[in-house]
Amino acid sequence: MHKTTIAALAAASLFALSACQQQPAAGNNATSTAAAADAINGTWKADIASVQFDQKPDEYLLKDGQYSCKSCSPSYTVAADGAFHAVSLPYADNMSVKVVDDHTIQRASQKGGREIGGTKVTISVDGNTLTGEFTDTSVPNAPPSKGQYTEARVGPAPAGAHAVSGQWKPEKLSNFTEEQLTVTINVEGDTFHFSSPSGYSYDAKIGGPDVPIKGDIAGTTAGITKAGDGYVETDKRDGKVVGTTTFTPGSDGKLHLVGEDKLTGSKTSWTATKS
Repeated sequence: MHKTTIAALAAASLFALSACQQQPAAGNNATSTAAAADAINGTWKADIASVQFDQKPDEYLLKDGQYSCKSCSPSYTVAADGAFHAVSLPYADNMSVKVVDDHTIQRASQKGGREIGGTKVTISVDGNTLTGEFTDTSVPNAPPSKGQYTEARVGPAPAGAHAVSGQWKPEKLSNFTEEQLTVTINVEGDTFHFSSPSGYSYDAKIGGPDVPIKGDIAGTTAGITKAGDGYVETDKRDGKVVGTTTFTPGSDGKLHLVGEDKLTGSKTSWTATKS
């Protein structure tokens, strides 16, 4: 994704993002596919408390009237004057950053002349905890997605910089709207059907060509392959692989997911329970 792991998770369903390619297990393929479909079919809700992060720290710098996201891919810099400024990002073409006070900033994004979301970022009094509260309206005709995330400081703020500056390690997510946490998967024959009330969906032939992800404003496509007892979704943008996600039914009755952002090298894992 174009964002850090935290921002990416904040902008889309936990299920819609990025994991390690696995090789199909040996055995009868038809039997294996049918068994996998029986195990994975249904509506699943992500357990937000199970999310684990494996990534380099997020890094921001707000100094001398300029705000930079150094860990974003691609990185960007805009004036922190509260006005919208042009950027070249897959999910935004204009961004604004407003300094509310010494410990708080407000970010907002636009795409195609439409405001698609914003995040209020607050730094604790001791300067060691970052809390983000976001609203995402990027998916047309879908309910707004909302939630919170926290990060812990792992690098000091440069001298003379705003408290948001420095390096931060993701810690936890909270208060996500139900739509972001819920998906329905239905494997019928050689077709993998994916849909979420957050507005994302696709129907892809297993082992077939990539298809557009409906609701994704950056034009991301998805391809599905069989992998052992589960499936791998490979996401591309402009023909380049940007992320993968594995969906593996576990013996515990849960769906185990691992996502990898190929642009930043970050990984995220979590589980989901069938509802």
